[in-house]
Amino acid sequence: MRGNCISLIILDLIMPVMDGRQCLAEVLRINPNAKVVVASGYSEAGSAGGAMAGGAKGFVQKPYNMRQLLTTIREILDAD
Repeated sequence: MRGNCISLIILDLIMPVMDGRQCLAEVLRINPNAKVVVASGYSEAGSAGGAMAGGAKGFVQKPYNMRQLLTTIREILDAD
């Protein structure tokens, strides 16, 4: 039932109540094959790198442009 499944999640690291790393861990606990792109103002080499090590499939640095975001999404969706 492909129409009812989530193909990709774009996840900000800074959120109220639960931070992005906790949310990523919970998403991957529910579905270890989930495709998650982290969006952050922090650099991938810095604070956002932990999310990549935690299982995110991609990263986009904020502020990002639409072409960069769409390219990252397309690469991740086409990877399988």
